[in-house]
Amino acid sequence: MGQNDLMGTAEDFADQFLRVTKQYLPHVARLCLISTFLEDGIRMWFQWSEQRDYIDTTWSCGYLLASSFVFLNLLGQLTGCVLVLSRNFVQYACFGLFGIIALQTIAYSILWDLKFLMRNLALGGGLLLLLAESRSEGKSMFAGVPTMRESSPKQYMQLGGRVLLVLMFMTLLHLDTSFFSIIQNIVGTALMILVAIGFKTKLAALTLVVWLFAINVYFNAFWTIPVYKPMHDFLKYDFFQTMSVIGGLLLVVALGPGGVSMDEKKKEW
Repeated sequence: MGQNDLMGTAEDFADQFLRVTKQYLPHVARLCLISTFLEDGIRMWFQWSEQRDYIDTTWSCGYLLASSFVFLNLLGQLTGCVLVLSRNFVQYACFGLFGIIALQTIAYSILWDLKFLMRNLALGGGLLLLLAESRSEGKSMFAGVPTMRESSPKQYMQLGGRVLLVLMFMTLLHLDTSFFSIIQNIVGTALMILVAIGFKTKLAALTLVVWLFAINVYFNAFWTIPVYKPMHDFLKYDFFQTMSVIGGLLLVVALGPGGVSMDEKKKEW
């Protein structure tokens, strides 16, 4: 079997998968995407005093401001999750969750930790794709064919979302010289580039979903660590943040790459 035959078979499989899962894939994608916000909002409730004391100690802002920060995180994230899952005011929910990401990036000094910053940007990429999907749904309720001017913001949101999602995989690259790591880096980088430029996008994104899910379950198995150990919370945070990026990639699979992509340009050639 030649390379083209192999690629064709893989694409046929991806198309078949999409046909079978078409009805519920966007719902699964949204649930995965908001999972990190849901987990973090619940964490704020159960770790209220620890979170408040951390913010108070770090910023010396006082009991009241620190409590307000925790409350805002809890309310903002859980409200955003409910709105996204119920498909009500999705755009406002996305803007609110963008605000939470920005607030946490500053409050927890993520700005100076490159790995966590890139993961937060990847999370923002997933929200951009969700925002693009909600704009698409809003326009579909009106009759008439949308003009290029109307569709451009959505297309560039999808492009931005794809590029930001790629940042997640850059944090997973291994710098050692073992054979397995080199192969993993080469394959992972190739898939990242395909998703970013929008070439064979659905197949590349679906492959990344499977690969990232396997890595997530293997490396972030927080359920194997006792709850009282700090590593449990750390792995749990990593696990759900990775699930959110998987949700973003599933949206790419479900909706396609958008207008600013090589897949779309090929249709014009």
